[in-house]
Amino acid sequence: MPRFDPTTLSRYGRLSMIARTVVEGFISGLHQSPYKGFSVEFAEHRQYYPGDEIRHIDWRVLGKTERFYVKEYEQETNLQAHLLLDASGSMGYVGKGHSKLDHAQQVAACLAYLMLHQMDAAGLTVHDSAVREVLPPSSHPKQLLRILQTLERTSAGGETSLGALWDQAARQIKRRGMVIILSDCFDQVEALARALQHLRHRRHEVLLFHILAPEEIEFPFSKLTQFRNLEAASDRTLLDAKRLRQEYLKNFQKFCEDLKRRAGDLSIDYHLIRTDEPVDRALGIYLNRRLERR
Repeated sequence: MPRFDPTTLSRYGRLSMIARTVVEGFISGLHQSPYKGFSVEFAEHRQYYPGDEIRHIDWRVLGKTERFYVKEYEQETNLQAHLLLDASGSMGYVGKGHSKLDHAQQVAACLAYLMLHQMDAAGLTVHDSAVREVLPPSSHPKQLLRILQTLERTSAGGETSLGALWDQAARQIKRRGMVIILSDCFDQVEALARALQHLRHRRHEVLLFHILAPEEIEFPFSKLTQFRNLEAASDRTLLDAKRLRQEYLKNFQKFCEDLKRRAGDLSIDYHLIRTDEPVDRALGIYLNRRLERR
């Protein structure tokens, strides 16, 4: 069971309830899945205090010492995980459903819930044109609430240079761990690849969740349409979308393929996540990665 109290989450907004509902629903099916191997092992004894669960009392120690001690446990494959959330202007794009940022926030909330449930240490960094929030990884019982509150107050910001900010993150994350990036990756592939290489040079495992709206992937526009730069609100262009479509799809598909290939060359897990997909898909991807490293 998690060391935080999930019954208190209802006080902390929409994301807390989404995370609890998605993750607990996901976990309920794990007994029929390959993830059932996630477990904990005994770490040490400590003195019993009122409020501790009776089931953790070591009755053999009680018989020998006539004192109450409880067993403490730790995760077999405990790690430090860093969630790196892109909150730049382009993440504010809203298609038929919710925005890319909203989807990324839900994924981040669910991953944080699951990590802390597994007794991993989870942290969060939010950036747009600069780093806006940093929560160092922790497995403290209050960490989930800190992460959820930070996500709740995050809104899409301004223009950004993703490569430079990811490179900065690589310099600042000292201890080896897992870095999970949630972004639409709108930057030059070369700049992104250099930053990803820096993260790998620091021996971090990296999961790259490429968050995109269906409209960006399929470009369903078919008439004269005004396109607005979400990172520079005054930048608007009126275009014949039907004539533009083939060239756009060609260039966009090449961009995604190049990014996926460069990530693969660096042994980075690349996953395209559409905003019209269930957020629990990311949980399965994360757990598969955890199983591989055991």
